[in-house]
Amino acid sequence: MQSANMLLKKIVRSSVLPFAAQHGMKKDLFPLSRTLSLSLCLKQDNSCSPSEKLDLDAWKKVMKSGLQEVVNETVSERKETSTLAAAREMLEMWRLAGKSVPENISEEQLKTFMECTSKSAQKKYLKYLHLKELHKKNDKRKMEEKKERRLEAQEQASETDVTKKNSFICLWANCMDKVHNWRAAQSMIFGQPLVFDMSFEKDMSVREVANTVRQIVLSESSNRRSIDPFHIHFCNFKDESLYHKEFIKHYREAWGKLLITVTDQCYTEVFPKDKLIYLTADSPKVMKTFDHNKIYIVGSMVDRSIKTGVSLARAKRLGLETAALPLEKYLLWNTGAKNLTLDQMMQILLTLKDTGDWQKALEFVPKRKYCGFVNKPVHELRKTVSLINALKLGKRQEEVRKQFAKNYSKKQTQK
Repeated sequence: MQSANMLLKKIVRSSVLPFAAQHGMKKDLFPLSRTLSLSLCLKQDNSCSPSEKLDLDAWKKVMKSGLQEVVNETVSERKETSTLAAAREMLEMWRLAGKSVPENISEEQLKTFMECTSKSAQKKYLKYLHLKELHKKNDKRKMEEKKERRLEAQEQASETDVTKKNSFICLWANCMDKVHNWRAAQSMIFGQPLVFDMSFEKDMSVREVANTVRQIVLSESSNRRSIDPFHIHFCNFKDESLYHKEFIKHYREAWGKLLITVTDQCYTEVFPKDKLIYLTADSPKVMKTFDHNKIYIVGSMVDRSIKTGVSLARAKRLGLETAALPLEKYLLWNTGAKNLTLDQMMQILLTLKDTGDWQKALEFVPKRKYCGFVNKPVHELRKTVSLINALKLGKRQEEVRKQFAKNYSKKQTQK
């Protein structure tokens, strides 16, 4: 038994350890050889008889296979670190050349940069990270300036009235926060459900997912501060998805304390189909009134390229009823797509739920997208829209004046 162990130690020292010393793995293989020899002793004491011999060829195979695995792992790690270092050097060169490259980039961001398919995609991703870093710096600078101003104000405000006023404001804010949380808790039992469809992660880039989550955070805060909030449901929500990571970045420890319902099930499995209405701008059916007995679904998607028909196709595949907001009926639409952000949709739905007035609800549509509310006959509105478009297209002023004069003379003759 001792002679077998001595022979095994000689083999390890003569063949394996020199090779490991060349590649810097001697420390890793020394405990391995020691454990093999100890396990051999235990095995011989428990099961082997003195007449049995040690199979050195099997032990050589075991040692070679373990060594090959260690070598492969170290080689792959070295290749990965070398490629990351080369990518960092290239980004440093781009930064010195004056290109928009972030100063600090993490390994995860560097890997996503290397996974980009084209050079233009890499530049766009770097520009996005650079702008994000600039926004963070500006926010940090503003917070520091605000903190300095607050400290200066606290130093200057030594009178008792000011301190009483500040304490009253803090007390009022805490009380209102408790009231809002109580309303949100009540909405989880008695409130009307509102579903956010979280199944569009594959149709968006990382930047678009971040914008989507930012809009949903604004929607949740406005819903929590409303008089009669919705019971928000996040359906088709997967753990460790991009949505989940972005939500944790925004909420941090408060993510598990939100008064909303999060599930990985589809909304057709949670609610009956006859009560579901999918709100999409591509729907041919126009929404006339707000129904308090229905459950409205909003697609959690921000698409800069404006992919039309994605949410409508999903609703049709599931056999759901669809509806679009009556923007053309109440607004003199100017130009551009009729897609609204998620926080604007939340404000519109909350106003409709509370008042039922379309004019008040559609005030949350950005003013740049329409010229005004519809309060004239349709043919007159079309003429004014055509004149506005003619001015935007750059027609000559004389032609526009002639057209305006003709329309004006016709109105005078009709009177």
